[in-house]
Parts: sequence; C-alpha cells; structure tokens
Amino acid sequence: MTITQPDMSVFTTLESEVRSYCRGWPTIFDRARGSRMYDEDGRTYLDFFAGAGSLNYGHNNPVLKRALLDYLERDGVTHGLDMSTTAKRAFLETFRGTVLHPRGLDYKVMFPGPTGTNAVEAALKLARKVKGRESIVSFTNAFHGMSLGALAVTGNAFKRAGAGIPLVHGTPMPFDDYLDGRTPDFIWFERLLGDAGSGLNKPAAVIVETVQGEGGINVARPEWLRGLADLCKRHDMLLIVDDIQMGCGRTGAFFSFEEAGIVPDIVTLSKSISGYGLPMSLALFSPELDIWEPGEHNGTFRGNNPAFVTAAAALDTYWSDGGMEKQTLARGEQVETALRQLAAEHTGAAYRGRGLVWGLTFEDPERATAVCRRAFELGLLVETSGPQSEVVKLLPALTVTPEELDEGLRTLTRAVRETD
Repeated sequence: MTITQPDMSVFTTLESEVRSYCRGWPTIFDRARGSRMYDEDGRTYLDFFAGAGSLNYGHNNPVLKRALLDYLERDGVTHGLDMSTTAKRAFLETFRGTVLHPRGLDYKVMFPGPTGTNAVEAALKLARKVKGRESIVSFTNAFHGMSLGALAVTGNAFKRAGAGIPLVHGTPMPFDDYLDGRTPDFIWFERLLGDAGSGLNKPAAVIVETVQGEGGINVARPEWLRGLADLCKRHDMLLIVDDIQMGCGRTGAFFSFEEAGIVPDIVTLSKSISGYGLPMSLALFSPELDIWEPGEHNGTFRGNNPAFVTAAAALDTYWSDGGMEKQTLARGEQVETALRQLAAEHTGAAYRGRGLVWGLTFEDPERATAVCRRAFELGLLVETSGPQSEVVKLLPALTVTPEELDEGLRTLTRAVRETD
C-alpha cells in the first residue's frame, strides 16, 4: 500500500521539538471511536495505546459522550475552581457508592489539579507535612510524572536530566525482582532503615507502582507488595500507591493493589478516572491524614466539571457490578496466550503483564522500536517503554472486543516477524 505523506509543516516549524508521540505515528489524526482512530485521509488505525491509558473505555464512548453533551447543552458549569457544584456532588456520591464503600475504603478525596503529576505532587507534599520529614523512597525504573517533585522519585535518567537542577530528597530502592531474585525482598531497605550510619534520612513515605508502565511493564508480586506495606507500617512510613496508569480497572480490579490485599495510606489516580480523556486527577488518603489548611494546596483547574460528569457516567456504566473486572481478566488471558506463542517463536523475546497491560520485551532494544514502526505502517498503534525502549507496550481499551484484540495481536505478530 502506498501511503501519501501528510503535510506536517505547521507542526515541524511551529511546534516545539519536545513533541514525541507524533514522531512515531507520522500522520494527522482526525476522528476516533471506540478502539479505532482515523487520519484525515480516512486510513484506519487500531489503537492499542488508548491515550497512554487515559481512554480505558475507548474513544468517544457513546454513553459518556451523551452524558457530556446533555450537561453542556443545559449550560452546566464548566469551570468551577473548587466550588461545590451539582457535577462534583454527583461524582463524589457515585465514587463513594460504587468504588469506596464496596471495597471498605474510607478515603478522603482531594482534587489536586488536572494531571497525574499534580496528584503525585500533592501526595508527596501531604506525606511530608504529616510526618515532618523530607525524604521519600521510590523504586528503580519508577515513573511518577514530569514536575520537579515527581521527577525526584522517577528513575529514568533521560527524564530526570530534563529538570536542569539537582533532584533531592528522593532515594531509590530495588523494585521487585530488580536483583533477579538473588537477595531476599527489602534486605537492603531494611538494613538502611535500621542502621544509624547508613546515611538514609528516615523517610516520610514510600511511593510505588504495582506495575511499572513507563519502566517496562514490571509487575510486582502480591507478596512483595504485602511485604512493602508491612515494612512501611513497622517503620512509621506512609505508603503511597501511584495508580495513575494502572488504576481504573487496567489490571482487572478497579485499584491495582486490590489483588495484594493492601490498603495504602495515599492513592493517586488520573488518566482514566474521567473516563473520556478529560483532564482530572485525585489524591485519596486516610481521614486522619487530612491536615490541610484551606487553600494550602490549590490550583485553577481542579474543578473540571465536564470531567466529573463523564467520570460519574463511567462508574455508573462499568463499575456497578463485577462485569468489567471479569471481562478485563478474560481479555488479558487472550493477550497472554498470543504473546506466549509470539515470544516462543522469536529468540530474545519475552513477555509480562497483568489484566490489559502487557509488554513484549526484546534483548535488542532497537527491535522494539522497529516493531512499533512496522505496526504503525500496518495500522496498529503501539508504543515502547522501558529504560532503553526495549519493550513493546500494549494498552488496549478495556472495552476492546475479542475480535479487535485478535486483529491487533495478529498485526503485532506480523510486525515482529517482518522485523526479524
């Protein structure tokens, strides 16, 4: 097939060099529905990236779109700072009734700003305020955002270097299986905490992803997470789970930590919490941690009321029973079966994941980039992750059909074979 190159001149001449995703997908997208995107020439792409996990219910989900259009057509409040609005009330009531109470969670809800990194900054600030300590422990290959506090607990050297200043008060520890199972879990962390000569200031908190998405689809075992929660409790450290990409059902359950049976002190949510790709984030925390003074942490765009509307509709539609979780786990088994076969066919390939987040890894980092490039040419959108971009990352919408999933996996298989 001959693909006509679109006129990208306005992007290349006017937009900053910092742009990234568009370089891997050199076309001009025009519309999207469900798991499909269409460029301005009408070419169809199957989307296995889903807005980096922001579109768990697909593009322009019709149920959510109807709720949004109805709200806008009646002149519902669009921008509300942190004022009380009917849209916010409906979201809070739905979130409490659909997510928190069924799981026995007694969290307070904070709206820290529109993005995930806003939620992380709020979580770190609150942990330091509560404990009166500065140090935060994070993990190797972690990613928590691009603002300075979040970068200080992020592992990727390239992203950290963009800060331009020293990133302080963050200490990395080995993530699960970072040392290939050669040492007991937390032996280094525990030793540093117990040694007055270690040089580790007592941390206020530990921040962790249950599955490291940007770090390469590194999956923490439930027993490792339980051990971490116990360690935090014994040493008077708060446990923060960053569920920005892996929450909202990405791993099966609404929260990715549910499988481990732990209850974090603080949880950050963003990406798919709005359900429609609209900017929105939450910081959830135990009531006794809510020691904020009014206005002590604020922001102009905390009250994105259209996002509250679509978020409430998403919870009502997909989380009023256990159907979404069961469907996601079934779709995950479908992906795992295909990736197992694919990895067996190609030397140096392996796979890992949970629910509907999966990674196909290659010993040669350039191979993953080549696979993603060929997949795009074949009409499939996938991206790389990992410290060397050595992982092909699969994040299909949770609403993807079995047929669409098969189609995408067949395309991926072809892309791998054609770059062998």
